[in-house]
Amino acid sequence: MRKFLRKIIKKILRVLEKDDAQQHSSTGEKCVFDEMSPSKINKTIGKKSKRREIETTSESEQTLAIISDLTDIVDIRPVRDVMALMDMPFVSLSKNRTKPIIYESIDKKKRVVISGHRDHFIASIYDWDIILVVSGKLQETINKGLDIPSRTIVISRHELLKALHKHDGKKQHKDLEKSLSRLKATLIDTTVGNNRGGCGFIDSWEYKERETNRDKQIIRITLSEWLYELCCAQGNLLKTDPLYFCVTSGLKRFLYRTARKHAGNNRDGWEFSVEKLYEKSGSESEFRKFKAKLKEAVLDDNIPAYSLKWIVKNKKAFVYFKNYKMQTKNEVLEIFEEKIERIKEAAIL
Repeated sequence: MRKFLRKIIKKILRVLEKDDAQQHSSTGEKCVFDEMSPSKINKTIGKKSKRREIETTSESEQTLAIISDLTDIVDIRPVRDVMALMDMPFVSLSKNRTKPIIYESIDKKKRVVISGHRDHFIASIYDWDIILVVSGKLQETINKGLDIPSRTIVISRHELLKALHKHDGKKQHKDLEKSLSRLKATLIDTTVGNNRGGCGFIDSWEYKERETNRDKQIIRITLSEWLYELCCAQGNLLKTDPLYFCVTSGLKRFLYRTARKHAGNNRDGWEFSVEKLYEKSGSESEFRKFKAKLKEAVLDDNIPAYSLKWIVKNKKAFVYFKNYKMQTKNEVLEIFEEKIERIKEAAIL
């Protein structure tokens, strides 16, 4: 991951410096990165091959090629997150949590209680990846406007693993099944949405029974009515950056989801106090330890699409989020120069 980020930093700096020298002389001009559609990427790069020689006509295409070559299994079709659930602790930040999550907003209007069967792990932010893919497929149906999307999604195991940026192997098959089971077994009791009496994230999952071995790899996933209604509510699904799946830290995933919902494309960015983030994260750690880990994650500043800053005002710490698209070229260059300095200090270069 560090090697990949180092390449991206160098390429982006080169593109920005070249573009700035040739076309722009003003210091306050906004830096805009075009959204990359699957068709555009496929047209630019062509079929993937580990040994192919990349022949591109511009530095931006070379950067795009590096992103494409991060792994042969990356699926760049859009995935979606459920906006109503993005900044509250509906899932655990760690993979092995058995202790219930209990959250209540200051005004007591929002309440979340997440629990599991005795001695069984509750669904984690890593298990939630499956919901991102399922939500993306629901959004595809909604966009077509041809029919009301079904609560049951049918998808091949290979396609699902590819969308999750995982290999199609025996270990991944078992991990996938465990994740689906946790999403079903985790009990949600909340005031968010039409949830009465508690439910799971999914009602059921199963392999579709057919005669051929290939057909046995088809998975049927049925969302709970509560989650399905949230997904189908107008404007409640937000596009998630494909590089989100490359983030291995549960805390950094939480930071990305928080930034995606609140900072979005806001020109002024967004900030939260450390105390508020601790509350929204549902972390099991003591506040002191959480704060130390949070500061480390913010200083790393390597979540997709958003820059992070640790700010202290009146002896109180805040985290500031801002979308790279909403920053000037000078701001972007400053951010990446700081990254390179930190890499040098760590003796990586």
